[in-house]
Amino acid sequence: MLEELSVRNYALIEQAHLSFERGFNVLTGETGAGKSILVGALSLLYGGKADTEAIRTGSDEAVVSGVFVVDGNAEVEQWLTARGIEAEDGRVVVRRTVKRAGRGPIYLQSTPTTRAELAEFSSMLLDLHGQHEHQSLLSEDQHRRLLDRYAGIEGEVDDLQGRFQEMTAAKRRYDELISAEQNRERERELLEFAVQEIAEAELKPGEEEELEQERRILSQHEKLFAQLDHSYAALAESNAGALLRMREARVGLAGAAEIDESLAEASQRLDSLFYDLEDLAEEVRGHRQTIEFTPERLEACEDRLALIHRLEKKYGAEIADVLQYHDEAQQKLAALENFEAEKASLADEIAEREREVRAAAQRISKARAEAAERISRAILEVLHTLGMAAAQFEVRLTRKQSADGKPVCGPTGLDAVAFMIAPNTGEPLKPLRSIASGGEISRVMLAIKTILAASDSIGCLVFDEVDAGIGGEIAVAVGEHLQALSGFKQVLCITHLATIAARADNHIRVEKRVEGERTVTRIGEISGEQRKQEIARMLAGDREAEVSLSHAEELLSRYREAAGE
Repeated sequence: MLEELSVRNYALIEQAHLSFERGFNVLTGETGAGKSILVGALSLLYGGKADTEAIRTGSDEAVVSGVFVVDGNAEVEQWLTARGIEAEDGRVVVRRTVKRAGRGPIYLQSTPTTRAELAEFSSMLLDLHGQHEHQSLLSEDQHRRLLDRYAGIEGEVDDLQGRFQEMTAAKRRYDELISAEQNRERERELLEFAVQEIAEAELKPGEEEELEQERRILSQHEKLFAQLDHSYAALAESNAGALLRMREARVGLAGAAEIDESLAEASQRLDSLFYDLEDLAEEVRGHRQTIEFTPERLEACEDRLALIHRLEKKYGAEIADVLQYHDEAQQKLAALENFEAEKASLADEIAEREREVRAAAQRISKARAEAAERISRAILEVLHTLGMAAAQFEVRLTRKQSADGKPVCGPTGLDAVAFMIAPNTGEPLKPLRSIASGGEISRVMLAIKTILAASDSIGCLVFDEVDAGIGGEIAVAVGEHLQALSGFKQVLCITHLATIAARADNHIRVEKRVEGERTVTRIGEISGEQRKQEIARMLAGDREAEVSLSHAEELLSRYREAAGE
């Protein structure tokens, strides 16, 4: 249940803190006072989408927090444990901030969470019904969801949807395989040619760079030989080369070192340089002697490079890419060779998945048919207590059909589910969407919520204007029903009817005032004389007239006596 609600800087609410009782809680106030604002704030804790326009003018953020009692709700406790969140004294504090500058944080206790997780958590504790649900109730897909929830088969339907998607994916792969069969032979010929062509080339990683280097040397061999010959001549001991002059310098520096010992190190360094230069000269001479030019080798290099470039143009930018194409082509060839085996395997898989889907769909259909009878009777009983004594109601199941009239199975099963109603005697059952009366729709929704609430662990039901379009005896019946419902569920109801508000265990008034040239919404619990005045206002629009106050006192006394107070 919802124990406390705090709202700060949300729309016209500057600051509000409310406490709720376990039984029947009502919120009343004049039109435009801000009752719907409070529901909007509560919807944020329900995981609703945040709207920065709802932040109070002059503020940078709005904050809504609530204290939920979760003690005894095994589903919620398991959900919290799985996320490492601990309740304190059987309670969980939910806090959500809406920031004008961007996304605001959401906390369960002190743990940051997402809006999706908040919605999942709140849906196990709170059922929020607003006027927008009147429209959703007219959707037959919503009828199927409500029936599945009542039957307790939502998990089975989710599993069926997963199996159906797997079956559909297998069929899609099979169709793609068949459609590709026409081009399979041509593709195989192309792949076989590519594999053979690349294999015959016997490409090696790094080969292209080596060939390019060799071609560069062969194409400039005369210039290379001349440069090496010139270099060797400059280094050699003959013809006044560097080695000859360095040898003379060694003799001179060695003699000087014998006289001046401080030159010994310099003499040694010169010796080292001489031997290094001698080795270098020998290396240059040896390389010069190895240079050999044959036109045939240059032509072979160019032919090989041309082959490599041709393969790279067809199969990849570099040799590595060409070799990768070769490997992938081999794999594709293997897959093509296994075409018949894969087709047969997919056909078997599809047949097996179809059997699984149909078996699951038939089990679900059976559960739906049994639940449809039970929920039809249960909803009808509630409708009779809500002033629709002559109404007939039926949850009708029909088999889905294709365009040519053949039965089909969809992701949610074999059944089309429709809520049918005949509000008055002598009328045939018609789809719920044919009802024109908003009051009748409200009562049907209340009846459905009541039946579903009895079959789940949700502890708090919130009704926003569920009494729209009704009055008189019907309003009395709706009030009696809400009060009875509050005997085993916490009920929060926004109402404009005194006959409903007078039954409340906890009465909260919403008022709009002008304070300091600002419009604000003030919310607070009322009792005693204040409550009598509010009931009088709801009855006659005058909270001070003697007749109105007397009528309000009589109404409050009557319902207190009926409740045994």
